[in-house]
Amino acid sequence: MNNFTTVLKIAPAFLLASTIMHAQTKDSVPQEKKIEEVVLIGYGKQKKSDLTGSITSVTAKDFNGGATSAGQLIQGKTPGVQITNNSGAPGSGTKIRIRGTSSLSGENSPLIVIDGVPQDFVGMNGVSDPLSLINPNDIETFDILKDASATAIYGNRASNGVILITTKKGTAGKFKVNFSTVTSVSTKMGKVDVLNAQEFRDFVNTYAPAGYKTKLGNANTDWQDQIYQAAWGTDNNVALSGGIKGLPYRLSLGYNEQNGIVKSNSFRRTSVGLNLNPKFFDNHLSVNVNAKGTFTDNRFVDGGVIKAATYFDPTQPIYSGNSNYGGYYEWLDSGSATGYNVNANSNPLGMINGVRDVSSVLRGLGNIQLDYKFHFLPDLHFNVNAGYDYTKSDGHKFKDARLRPGFEDKGSSNFYSMEKKNKLLETYFSYVKNISAINTGVDITAGYSYQDFNIYLPGAITYRGTGINSQDLDFKTRNTLISFYGRAIFTIANKYVISGSVRKDGSSRFFNGTRDNVWGVFPGVSLAWKLNEENFIKNISSISTLKLRAGWGKTGQQELPALNGNKPNNYPAFAAYNPSYQGAGYQFGNEFYFMFRPANYNPNLTWETTTTKNLGLDFGFNKNRITGSIDVFRKDTKDLLVYADEPAGGLSNASWQNVGDMKNEGIEGSITVIPVKNQNTTWEVSFNATHYKPVITKLKDRADESFNMEVGGIEGGSGNRIQAHAVGYAPNSFWVYQQVYDNNGKPVDGAFVDRNGDGVINTKDMYYYKSTTPDAILGFSTKVSHKNWDFALSARAVLGNYVYNNAASNSSLQSASTNEYLQNVFTTAPQYKFAVPQYKSDIYVENASFLRLDNINVGYNFGEIFTKGSNLKVYAMAQNVFVITKYSGVDPEVFGGIDNGYYQMPKIYSLGFNFQF
Repeated sequence: MNNFTTVLKIAPAFLLASTIMHAQTKDSVPQEKKIEEVVLIGYGKQKKSDLTGSITSVTAKDFNGGATSAGQLIQGKTPGVQITNNSGAPGSGTKIRIRGTSSLSGENSPLIVIDGVPQDFVGMNGVSDPLSLINPNDIETFDILKDASATAIYGNRASNGVILITTKKGTAGKFKVNFSTVTSVSTKMGKVDVLNAQEFRDFVNTYAPAGYKTKLGNANTDWQDQIYQAAWGTDNNVALSGGIKGLPYRLSLGYNEQNGIVKSNSFRRTSVGLNLNPKFFDNHLSVNVNAKGTFTDNRFVDGGVIKAATYFDPTQPIYSGNSNYGGYYEWLDSGSATGYNVNANSNPLGMINGVRDVSSVLRGLGNIQLDYKFHFLPDLHFNVNAGYDYTKSDGHKFKDARLRPGFEDKGSSNFYSMEKKNKLLETYFSYVKNISAINTGVDITAGYSYQDFNIYLPGAITYRGTGINSQDLDFKTRNTLISFYGRAIFTIANKYVISGSVRKDGSSRFFNGTRDNVWGVFPGVSLAWKLNEENFIKNISSISTLKLRAGWGKTGQQELPALNGNKPNNYPAFAAYNPSYQGAGYQFGNEFYFMFRPANYNPNLTWETTTTKNLGLDFGFNKNRITGSIDVFRKDTKDLLVYADEPAGGLSNASWQNVGDMKNEGIEGSITVIPVKNQNTTWEVSFNATHYKPVITKLKDRADESFNMEVGGIEGGSGNRIQAHAVGYAPNSFWVYQQVYDNNGKPVDGAFVDRNGDGVINTKDMYYYKSTTPDAILGFSTKVSHKNWDFALSARAVLGNYVYNNAASNSSLQSASTNEYLQNVFTTAPQYKFAVPQYKSDIYVENASFLRLDNINVGYNFGEIFTKGSNLKVYAMAQNVFVITKYSGVDPEVFGGIDNGYYQMPKIYSLGFNFQF
């Protein structure tokens, strides 16, 4: 395991920084120029006032403070975009959804494009979220393309929207240094509502047989307090920018260290970024060089630790008083080969100290973009963009032989690694001309794109103290995407804007031996009418902006869930033979051998296709002191990619198929108001709201109305699932029994409503109750600056949010008398008095609507306290300040809607300094 030191990681960057500082001793020609606001639209840019599609831009001045991953910067900032934290573990990142879901089993995350380089959708071993490898402090803007008329230019990967991330660039001018440092402490939000030691004693003495009552201990241990800690963190960044003889540059160095609120969990990221933006040949050739490198060290904590702390008997001590299992108290079983009860929960502290799971990840992302303005025709540009994205991870998971996690194997060491190499080459011509004779602006783009994705996973090796070692097989795969695209935008009389685009994508993923399903065509068209430029409105001084937009487009989907871990399913349509998995070897004598076996495939597999219609209105009043937009949309997805049952006679009883359709209708809006704006004080208030309703309109052909596809696995029992896809309902609807209550409002054990009235309670009485789709998503932010003071806060609310409380459903009276150990229970267990768990009862599907104050900060700018042109700002910040909810769990915001040992979001308190000179 390579543990690079911070000094070794950033030493080359500091050498480069010293070279730049030495080279630039005098200011280049200083200039300040007001630039008209433009928005990236993919392979080009457009004035915000001329946009025809649904596109939102969020700049650095509006970012959330304290973000450790890119997604957190814009959480709650824009309508139609829901960003949910994967967990509270440092470096865990976020899940991003734009206007809900478009697929049942395919990818629902948007395409991310960083400085013109599209990212892949494949995870990385040893990394919770690949986007966490990018330093948020290097990001300048997010341009979010939401409707298909805007995203169609990205074709087969754009059904879930596109996010264009632009990093900060250098500007010609004086040499500038910006240094910021933040120190933070994180604490837990709360604890799972289980019984304390005395309550648990009462529970066991009331409901357990005599033999289990004797198992109670004399301790009073709060296991959740034992695994959580107050965790410190620091985030330090320095940026050097300026221009050396016409070479604008920006060099950034960053070091982020975050410790998790669960003991032993940590994340460290060292980053280096370099941007060069020179111009040559009398400004006819523009060059943009972007290079980013990150080094991360992670120490993960087993997700089972939180569940173990929830359920472990609070009457037992932390330590047993002897040296067995590292001295930690464990439930014993004299008949077991290991000596401990294999059915019982592990001691959570024994799990933390018995496993060391670490990884180091290196990522290099860079591209060079050349834009040549032809000398003989300056309106014609030729653009070349070449990029390379390299990621390498190495990990080691060690289990101590003395403690329960490694006791059975007498200790183990697992070594794993992964390597990704993504290449990009794009070329396009663009012609931008204002034809005064017809009072029309023309913007035409035509291009070609080649992107190649290569992944290699060496077979992971596991060494065991028993001598029974194992090694997985190597895995290597490749996916290639070739595209041709074009777009034309016509702006007529500065009033009417017409935009049309088309992209033809060829993907190796659907190669079946022929090219029948390899190519897909994705068109888009949109219109805008700038009403404020019409004479009947132009003279109304109170109206600054009034624009009507309409758009239509088709986009595609080719992403499938991984085969195993982070191994992408790149050949689902091609007949092939693959090696058998570990545990499926063929025995010859005393040896087991891997065999080649035919892989399941579907030669008819092709794209999902989503058609989107969008109607929008942009407005601005009182010199744009009041601005906003409203959009209504409908998305129709056909040929859904679903892993579904198939008739007998094939290689498997299920395969990937194009089955079913889905629609999603919604409305979103935002408004920003500046109530106060004068020389000393500015106050800005922003609010956004989103509502959408996805419904499955078709699944398998010839299936009856009772047909569904169960999803949403839960803990408890064997193979239990709590959600399902069904025609007429939202995806991931909870499929449950309706609980019966007595006259006092208490649930009746094992009694459910006979919904079909046939006198029998069976699966025909189950119904679809709520889903993971909320009724409304709201965002609010405000910022005030008064002289040298500034204040800001941001909050979010999610209404109609429902979560299945698996911790509660897994608790019953049975927990006090099963498998020769005692298991703590959720506080509802003694209230409901269910003899055994009722996993499918709708009583556990809880209203988890919430209001969360995400961020609040206050700062003071001391101005030029050191030298002329310098600046010092000090600020204090709190994150995840409070949550108002009726949900009985710790955190109501659980991605996927199933709460089972969720690593809660921490409360974070920070103090920061920002110094410029």
